[in-house]
Amino acid sequence: MKRISSLFVAGSWLLVPCLTVSNLYAATTASADLLAGKSPAAATNDAEYLLGPQDSLFIRVAEESDILPGPYEIDLQGNLVVAEIGTVHAAGLTTGQLRTELTQRLKTILQDPLVTVSVSEYHSQRVSILGAVVSPGVHQIQGRKDIFEVISEAGGLRQDAGDTINITRQMKWGTIPLPGAKADPSGEYSVAQLKVQAVMNARNPAENIAVKPDDVITVPKAQLVYVIGAVNRSGGFPLTERQSMTVLQALALAEGLGRTASAKHAKILRAANGSGPRSEKEIDLREIMAGKVADAALEPEDILFVPNSTAKSASYRALDALVSTGSGVAIYHPF
Repeated sequence: MKRISSLFVAGSWLLVPCLTVSNLYAATTASADLLAGKSPAAATNDAEYLLGPQDSLFIRVAEESDILPGPYEIDLQGNLVVAEIGTVHAAGLTTGQLRTELTQRLKTILQDPLVTVSVSEYHSQRVSILGAVVSPGVHQIQGRKDIFEVISEAGGLRQDAGDTINITRQMKWGTIPLPGAKADPSGEYSVAQLKVQAVMNARNPAENIAVKPDDVITVPKAQLVYVIGAVNRSGGFPLTERQSMTVLQALALAEGLGRTASAKHAKILRAANGSGPRSEKEIDLREIMAGKVADAALEPEDILFVPNSTAKSASYRALDALVSTGSGVAIYHPF
């Protein structure tokens, strides 16, 4: 190939001494990315992005003005129509794979064609992130992203997030590579679950797997136990990996009794089957702490209420409303 000393790219001359086939490809790739308004980091993501319907592409063939750079849109059937080439099925390919396919097609009419492909608009690689995240909904991703990266793009976990993340994936991508993954009853989806703390505490970082297009990632709300009243840190405490909690464990999370606590008249407020009016069970915290009576078990959504010794009465209905709406109640997460 003829050597040149300069190249006109995006309205300015770039000095390129002794340009050969390999660095001409690099220069034309940079030109295509500039036309797409793309940063180097975003261009790098293109290498792993799987193209799909309604994605828009820039396609450039070095020294071939007859083939316009685009943009070209992939149709709903996953096909791309390019002048001088015809119809190419692009869905499911990376930009590198599509470049290889276009290069092979062009070799029938051109000698050593230099083709570059870059994504100008992303529309096909969607991931649904639902549940206890800051910004739930459908998110467009580009490049390889793992579970926690896409949750971060959704604003991160909410304060009331549980300790599990559920993943549903189309079977065309294979079984989810997590222990316990299984097919749903239809056989069309793979479903699996991972533990938040196991990944974040680096006990099992391999579970932070890469997402695939059309994955559905759901973060359930945590089951909580509430400690309210004359304690040093009142609020909601997630059960996380535990399915139950005792009164003393809850009291420890609440950093103990306040100075004016009426420990003798504490109450457990519990809703039957998790809903409806709450029953009241009076407990003597002094006896439990002294080991004179057995520690009592708390269930999800229980309220441990410790009254103030100076108060004449307490409004349990107000407490119930406070917990039900979640307003004004701090939630303390272990992660």
